[in-house]
Amino acid sequence: MKHKNENALTLLKTAKGQVDSAVKMTEEGRYCVDIANQIMATVSLLKKANLDILKNHIDTCVRDSFHEGTQEEKTEEIIHILNKYLK
Repeated sequence: MKHKNENALTLLKTAKGQVDSAVKMTEEGRYCVDIANQIMATVSLLKKANLDILKNHIDTCVRDSFHEGTQEEKTEEIIHILNKYLK
């Protein structure tokens, strides 16, 4: 099944551009706080993209698993991801 992750893809592409910018800023010896702010903005975008991907997974794969009888496996996947998130 193809998932609709256009918003997450946009966020990831923007984050990629910000990483490239942070690399360039570092190479140029720019002010450390400016680089740190760029990195924090990138991390924020990555978190948003990850949340979008996980929401889509729950809305599609996990929901479908209840109809297919494979909900235990998908539920375990979500628990595993949440454990990583909460660390």
